[in-house]
Amino acid sequence: MILELLSFACPLLLATSGALFSQYAGMLALFLDGLITFSGFLTFCFTVLTGNATMGTTLTVLCCILLVFIFVLINEKTKADVFIAGLGLNLIFHSGVSLLSSIFFNTRGVLTSESFVFITKNVQITEIIITTILTASALCFLLFTKPGIYFRITGSDSDVLTVKGINPSLYRILSWCICAFFTSICGSFLAFKISSFVPNLSGGKGWICLATVLLGNKKLYRICIFLIIFTFVDYLTIYLQSVFSSIPASVLFAAPYIVALLLSLKRD
Repeated sequence: MILELLSFACPLLLATSGALFSQYAGMLALFLDGLITFSGFLTFCFTVLTGNATMGTTLTVLCCILLVFIFVLINEKTKADVFIAGLGLNLIFHSGVSLLSSIFFNTRGVLTSESFVFITKNVQITEIIITTILTASALCFLLFTKPGIYFRITGSDSDVLTVKGINPSLYRILSWCICAFFTSICGSFLAFKISSFVPNLSGGKGWICLATVLLGNKKLYRICIFLIIFTFVDYLTIYLQSVFSSIPASVLFAAPYIVALLLSLKRD
């Protein structure tokens, strides 16, 4: 029970960590949800192709970072609206999965392979360990390093960086790349845990992570509180679905978003 709950929290914690960097830089990554699904798809492809889960994950992470880097670099050069760009990238990732799946696997449905079968408990333990290391490292970086401080003021006081001779654009670009790093690992673990790829693998987790960061308002303790709330609600919906099968799944899956809406109204 405890292992399952901790494992259930890991994808949200990873994606939220990435979203936090983008929030600090004033570049809220609205592509999170699409990237989670896209990275899960790439993880399946690369793992089946190489026969190695570590190599599959590594190639996935590198590809996702590269794609996001190219996109955010173009966005910075053209001075495009970051929110529209993020939404556009989110659509590209979602539609890209459908297109690539149709081309290479002749289906837009569930993908399975004998080369992509894993022991759930082993995946959960690995996921918890890696998530703990990565999120703790990210937290220490933001709080106790000079570049971390630069990240935290990029969105709110970028003029300070300019005066110090530091280009804020660099940190805006890096924020999306770091976000892509955390989010792609999140998608990989989601695919590994079910030993397959399913359409809409993210299940809206990207939007929940964005809501967590926004409601937390850059305060780490608030973000942790909201993360715990959303994890519990998300886990509860899965449990209730198995107990009350007569309730439409769409109603249960809407629960985290209803909670997010209520919490946002409470904050206002």
